[in-house]
Amino acid sequence: MKKIISLALALVMLVCCFAFVACNGDDEPKVKIIDVQLTQEEYAFVVKEGNTALKQDMDAFLAEIKGNGEFQKLVDKYFKGEGEKVGYTVASGNISNTDNKFVVVTNCPFEPFEYLGSDGKIYGLDIEIAAAYAASRNLELVVKNLPEFDTIFTEVNAGYADAGMAGITVSADREASYDFSNTYYNASQKIIVAADNTAFDACTSAAEVEAVITALTAGTKVGFQTGTTGGMYVVGNEDWGYNGFANLEGKGYATALDAVKDLVNGNLYAVVVDEAPGTAIVRVVNGK
Repeated sequence: MKKIISLALALVMLVCCFAFVACNGDDEPKVKIIDVQLTQEEYAFVVKEGNTALKQDMDAFLAEIKGNGEFQKLVDKYFKGEGEKVGYTVASGNISNTDNKFVVVTNCPFEPFEYLGSDGKIYGLDIEIAAAYAASRNLELVVKNLPEFDTIFTEVNAGYADAGMAGITVSADREASYDFSNTYYNASQKIIVAADNTAFDACTSAAEVEAVITALTAGTKVGFQTGTTGGMYVVGNEDWGYNGFANLEGKGYATALDAVKDLVNGNLYAVVVDEAPGTAIVRVVNGK
């Protein structure tokens, strides 16, 4: 569980990602994701506190597309590769107003929920839901990709965006300051380690994974995307009910991909990240 970024910078980051993969030079996997869910979370879209009309309208739209099967088609498109993905132009600069527009802020890369394609356009489950909502209400979709996840809440609260759509986990702490749509996806955190790390291979439950983590040497470095549930899980957050791990040294990154790249470079022991994006990152880093 995501300031304005230029399109040029986003493209450079994407190119560097694939260059990083290509330069590793062999077909051996470099990282792996441990197939144990560490948390249970719910994703929803965030709107400014008190914007009841938009929240209720988005809830009605989600109910509609879940009822007619369109939501499942979008899920299958991004999780099973069924159907043609549609990309949208990333907005740059300030948006003068939101009249006749549906302005969405997000944070890439977080595939399959939002990510930048090689054509510079933004894709993902969240983005296509946003586009379908805008089209159904005769609104122009405007998508802004922010460099830091936390900034999503700042932009929404300031009224610079109508909604934040970025695989956002709902919590009592966040609900105290923002309004959320109904849940649209159930998520969890998982741990990524080097491919030759066998410490978690026998683990079949969160308790077993956490037992291995607790036994690690003091100062062991574990990465996460700043502002997300992964970081709260590693370092602890009382409001979210996470105790954290006293023996770990948590290190935050702008994106989970950056964290995994540092893992491959030998600077981290592990990375904690949302399950679906983590699976996508492992595939990309391993060149699959």
